[in-house]
Amino acid sequence: MVKYIINGAKPLQGTVCISGAKNAAVGILPATLLVKGTCRIENVPDISDVRLLLQILDEMGAVIRRLSPNTIEIDCSHVRDSVAPIELVRRIRASYYLIGAQLGRFGHAKVALPGGCNFGARPIDQHIKGFEAIGAMVELTGGYVVATAPADGLQGARVNLDVVSVGATMNIMIGAVLAHGTTIIENAAKEPHIVDLANFLNAMGAKISGAGTDLIRVRGVRALHGGSYAIIPDQIEAGTYMAAVAAVGGDVLVQNVIPKHMDCISAKLREMGVKITEYDEAIRVTRTARLRRANVKTMPYPGFPTDMQPQIAVCMSLARGTSIVTESIYDTRFRYCAELNRMGAAIQVDTKVAVIDGVEQLHGCDVKAFDLRAGAAMVIAGLAAQGTTVIEDVHFIERGYENMIEKLTAIGADIRRVEIPETAAVRTAG
Repeated sequence: MVKYIINGAKPLQGTVCISGAKNAAVGILPATLLVKGTCRIENVPDISDVRLLLQILDEMGAVIRRLSPNTIEIDCSHVRDSVAPIELVRRIRASYYLIGAQLGRFGHAKVALPGGCNFGARPIDQHIKGFEAIGAMVELTGGYVVATAPADGLQGARVNLDVVSVGATMNIMIGAVLAHGTTIIENAAKEPHIVDLANFLNAMGAKISGAGTDLIRVRGVRALHGGSYAIIPDQIEAGTYMAAVAAVGGDVLVQNVIPKHMDCISAKLREMGVKITEYDEAIRVTRTARLRRANVKTMPYPGFPTDMQPQIAVCMSLARGTSIVTESIYDTRFRYCAELNRMGAAIQVDTKVAVIDGVEQLHGCDVKAFDLRAGAAMVIAGLAAQGTTVIEDVHFIERGYENMIEKLTAIGADIRRVEIPETAAVRTAG
């Protein structure tokens, strides 16, 4: 059993460099299946989700060369028309992008229903709606999604998404790249990683326009060619370190960011009393006085991201006054609040609303990471708390944060990663 042990209440000082965007990488890597040639991809985050996808591609016959920890060459020219290993697919939510990629490359796909973090119903009905609109027949059978294109291939069509869905927008883009004619995605999601996926595909010969708006046009092409591409910095990783400085106190320069992507997070932290200074590719975060209360409602981009909701809640737990968090994207994403309450927070949850009465101080205890971003929140809480915090189930955290221990240690945190035999792992009553 791997745990993080944190001795908290130590201000953060120095510089932290942000890795490539997880949510872009997990879409771009499956999309390499469409390319007959070598893709050189830079700024790839070295996280467990990426390693799983590379393992899946390797099992399917891709030739993968790691040129450095964050630069990878992938050649899918001779990839096999095969079913991705179910034991790998079920460990990662983003495996559903294999449906669009295999459907576009081979005309059919059989992919196990995906895994990943569990915070309520996360259906793929909008993905299926998009695939059916461009001519595929889709069935859910035996725990698999089975999609088949017609004999004359996928045909461009108009897809109006019933809800704004990042995953569906990206998957339909991937599936439509090699279709005949033009596919129009209406009510498309606008997140930076959607733009990044479109830019990657365009660099390989696709014709996609409108990414970053609510209407995306995908003009089908005959084939994609190899090329080079660098993934954008991770908006949520950057926001997590910004929230950590806000909660703990200190002065940290967050490097390798796109400040425009951080606007919604920077604005909320400024509202809470944090000093934010923007540079071309960096943001300086300074917090010396106690935080002020604020309200947050998660929204699709450019609104406040649901993936930053747990982290900002830690800041609100330590702010003066009462804050309210409204979660409008996912159900049951407040499971971490019980863990924060064990650390001394005062949070009341009613379905999709959390009312947070700020406290002077959190105290360390044993807690669990229930999902990726909840795990990040536990780390922030541990850094801010008096005493020692032990975090279990940190595999969730390592799905999306590269070298978190090393990065935090470099800016003054007392945090370490330890392996403890199962028999010795006893959860204490905090």
